[in-house]
Amino acid sequence: MDGVKKHFFSDMGIMLGRSMRHISRSMDTIITVTITPIALMLLFVYVFGGAIQAGTDNYVNYLLPGILLIAIASGISYTAFRLFNDVQKGIFERFQTMPISRSAFLWGHVLTSLVSNAISLIIIILIALIMGFHSSAGILSWLAVVGILALFTLALTWLAAIAGLSAKTVDGASAFSYPLIFLPFISSAFVPTESMPSVVRVFAENQPVTSIVEAIRALLSDQPVGNDIWVALAWCVGILIVAYFFAMRAYKKRA
Repeated sequence: MDGVKKHFFSDMGIMLGRSMRHISRSMDTIITVTITPIALMLLFVYVFGGAIQAGTDNYVNYLLPGILLIAIASGISYTAFRLFNDVQKGIFERFQTMPISRSAFLWGHVLTSLVSNAISLIIIILIALIMGFHSSAGILSWLAVVGILALFTLALTWLAAIAGLSAKTVDGASAFSYPLIFLPFISSAFVPTESMPSVVRVFAENQPVTSIVEAIRALLSDQPVGNDIWVALAWCVGILIVAYFFAMRAYKKRA
């Protein structure tokens, strides 16, 4: 049993290294993922910020959690794209004929998504600091924020795996991320939900992004989190479990 586990982790490390080499040779993917969220942050802070009543003098602090989620939703589309390419080019089948752990190939893509998205988020936070973002959160609160963002990334990455394994075209592999990128705009990421029409408000307050944004915002400002963190974790874990189940089904069909 220990030998099987060791074999799996060593194979997964090799697959992770392979995918990360692709990232390092094509840094434009990380640049592309970060440009749009940073542009949105600049636009909302310096153009729309003065007209938005968010109940805070520092709109960057209010805005940043939603921007981070948009970056993650944008970044995971590249996971689906890379996985789709491996399947279409026959690399997937080639690995299946080699003496490696069957799921190591898929986990290599998943871990690459975590690493590449982490790099993008760090860049965005650094830009936010230049724009005036500041946090009174302690180390435990920051660790909680990192945990939530990692769990959210993992959940969406498994959704990306479903698209990458099941799509018939390259456009279909990446197009699934568009609704996920749009979802923060119908949440409390940019404006308080109280300002929305009743029907929109009901949707905004009961979709996963709002609870995740509110939990991260409270943690970064060192405020009581309340039930938001548990709702956020429930959404992330629920999406992760369902996405993992269907991704593995799609993977076994391909295998």
